[in-house]
Amino acid sequence: MTSPPTPSLRPVLAAVLVLSSLSLAGCGDGASDGAGGDAAPAAESPPAEPLGTSAIAGVVRFDGEVPELRPLNMDADPACAAKHTEPVYPEILAVDDQAGLANVLVYVADNVPQGPYPPAEPPVIDQQGCRYTPRVAGIMVGQELKVLNSDELLHNVHSLSEVNRPFNRAMPAAIKQATFSFTDEEPAFRIKCDVHPWMSSYVGVFSHPYFAVSGPDGSFEIPGLPAGTYTIEAWHERLGTMRSGVTLLDGLTATVDLTFSLPE
Repeated sequence: MTSPPTPSLRPVLAAVLVLSSLSLAGCGDGASDGAGGDAAPAAESPPAEPLGTSAIAGVVRFDGEVPELRPLNMDADPACAAKHTEPVYPEILAVDDQAGLANVLVYVADNVPQGPYPPAEPPVIDQQGCRYTPRVAGIMVGQELKVLNSDELLHNVHSLSEVNRPFNRAMPAAIKQATFSFTDEEPAFRIKCDVHPWMSSYVGVFSHPYFAVSGPDGSFEIPGLPAGTYTIEAWHERLGTMRSGVTLLDGLTATVDLTFSLPE
């Protein structure tokens, strides 16, 4: 499953494969919107054990000078502006002092093993400080997505999905959470708040659990894979998509370091 890159940007890939010892890792109230009808409950199958003992891990980095970003202007809603005592910057290009690039969705794109079932715990996106947290998330088909409203303000959760059925759910202060689920795989799509147009999050839907989102330092790990040869893809909302091949040996971790950059 591939999200097309932003046409004017050409990501540059540097992939380094290193074998190291594997640290084994185990793999409410509110309304529910489904992709194929008014309500589609999440799958109830019990979680299964990971199929393998190999893993893919690495760091996503940004190569180049980070463009200067202007602080978000929340003056349109004084209640949002009042929640912050310092400037709030957009997360569209979140790079730390070691060039680690956050909010990159990394996933196995081919030769994907079947199973295990979706995890019992749903991924959570919170509306907090008039921002969506986290910025990027992955979810399995049939798994519930829980959206919280910690702000106690009026928000709405508006998906711009093209494969799954879009939803647009108002969440006034009295509604603390809502749940949604998806019936089909889909590349990462935007979820926005029409009340506060600076609020955005992105969700990718997969038929398997072999995905991860890079953290603040750019690191990621995809555990529980059987030995074999795979193609991984890395998607960023502004820098596009890149691919890399990787071969896993049984019980070992292959390290894949990825580098995005802006065009020259």
